[in-house]
Amino acid sequence: MRLLIALLTFACGAATAQEVTADKLGWMSGCWAASGGEAGSGEQWMAPAGGTLMGMSRTVRNGKTVAWEALHIRDVDGKLAYVAKPHNQPEAAFKLASLDGQHAVFENPQHDFPQRIIYKRDGDQLHARIEGTMKGKNKGIDFPLQKTACPGT
Repeated sequence: MRLLIALLTFACGAATAQEVTADKLGWMSGCWAASGGEAGSGEQWMAPAGGTLMGMSRTVRNGKTVAWEALHIRDVDGKLAYVAKPHNQPEAAFKLASLDGQHAVFENPQHDFPQRIIYKRDGDQLHARIEGTMKGKNKGIDFPLQKTACPGT
């Protein structure tokens, strides 16, 4: 009986230790310029606080903002999720599917496109990728980002 209690105690402790919080994604924090993009294009992520990472993305073409998104990574129904609110589109949440060091995959199979959002940090580079099915065909779009100084710093 003692062995069973010890095993159950260990199993419960291990499950708690493996819970993923926004703090585990602090490696995304900072300012990231879109490689090959116009000045001002990229993403900015605040450091985790209060269980949330807050971010934004912006695309500039010919000196004008043509696309933007409000972003946050937070708990949604008991699981960490990437929540995006693109301009002129409804908000969508993508649950964390996997986290391995500085490589995170978020998924929402019911979303039109994308169904997956992937971030991977490699030194001063952050590789963002969206992928899924569009009109019955697999599609992926890469967004290479380079660490940069944040405005006003």
